[in-house]
Amino acid sequence: MRKAIKMFSLLLASVLILPFAGCTNSRAEYEIGICQLVEHSAHDQATQGFMDALSEELGEENIHYDIQSAQNDISTCTSIINQFVSNDVDLILANATAVLQAAASATSDIPILGTSITEYGVALDIEDFNGTVGGNISGTSDLAPLSEQAKMITEWVPDAKNVALIYCSAEANSDYQVKVVAEELEKMDIKANLYPFADSNDLAAVCQKAAEENDAVYVPTDNTVASNAGIIDNICRPLKKVVIAGEEGTSCGAAALSISYYDMGYTTGKMAAKILRGEADISEMPVEYTNAVKKYNKELCDELGITVPDGYTPIN
Repeated sequence: MRKAIKMFSLLLASVLILPFAGCTNSRAEYEIGICQLVEHSAHDQATQGFMDALSEELGEENIHYDIQSAQNDISTCTSIINQFVSNDVDLILANATAVLQAAASATSDIPILGTSITEYGVALDIEDFNGTVGGNISGTSDLAPLSEQAKMITEWVPDAKNVALIYCSAEANSDYQVKVVAEELEKMDIKANLYPFADSNDLAAVCQKAAEENDAVYVPTDNTVASNAGIIDNICRPLKKVVIAGEEGTSCGAAALSISYYDMGYTTGKMAAKILRGEADISEMPVEYTNAVKKYNKELCDELGITVPDGYTPIN
């Protein structure tokens, strides 16, 4: 899989040399627009899994992928999606919440599959979400059980009385995650303290304050956090503060209740094949989930002298 991911990274890099230029292939039966909000390992794996599954199902020679990265810029994301709609692609892969939101606003006709989306009801402002979006949207979720993530904090820091929850306030799904985790911590008589930051520019100051004032730190599945995990690690590691992360790609975490983003993307590719072959109606396809596994960062735990609780496997 590492080889496949490396190949994808090289492909994405080559595409970005000419942003938005795209390319055409009149011989391809299917035109697939892929927009990834930002480049980091989790999203890269999801995109690669999607492409591998779809190519296996439909034949690589029958598909042309237009792969674009928005470089974590919302306006760029909107421009990319609008280009896909203008090109009348057969299907859009929206890799991350902001991309899904942009795609949903841009078209009600072209099938849209989301991936790396935490909670579709929150992302698309759907009240009483029942698991099926309807219309031209479906996809896969990277949400691991939030109650289990809260319990993990007590496994790693049994004496914790105050826990900092650090997240980007601009990401709706991050706001949702920390609120649920906070409620779960409060049930265990642990004080949950929210530390939102607007963007990467104020992350360091917010993280420093959070680490100094609390016994442990939790970060959700959050694009801005994942892209700036080094900032959090550089602050929390010297203070010997354990960080529990929403996904293993967030490298500052000592542990995570993690899913395989490659597997999630692969499932999304299988869904895309059914839609393109006319075997499934996207409006009736429920959002699909991937099993989560407890994992730990061996290098970080060794350095901090942390005893790993039972039931965890090392992150590869």
